[in-house]
Amino acid sequence: MGKITGGKAAKSASKALRTSTSKAVKSAAASALTQSKAPNETTSAAAAKAASKVLRDGRTSKAAKSAAGSALTQARGKKSR
Repeated sequence: MGKITGGKAAKSASKALRTSTSKAVKSAAASALTQSKAPNETTSAAAAKAASKVLRDGRTSKAAKSAAGSALTQARGKKSR
């Protein structure tokens, strides 16, 4: 069984989707919110890249960072060579 987005993170993701205009924030929040009910879903590479961008940006809200962190936690790791 995979990881799922917790209740607090899902609430933050919902808030970020409603309040943000940033595509990166919306992508990360949507990914986190999708995974709140679907444990078999994983964050896509594009959504993981967006989530990483959100976490590095000092101007994003706490809710956006929470959603991005949740989405990034559920991304597939890079395979070692």
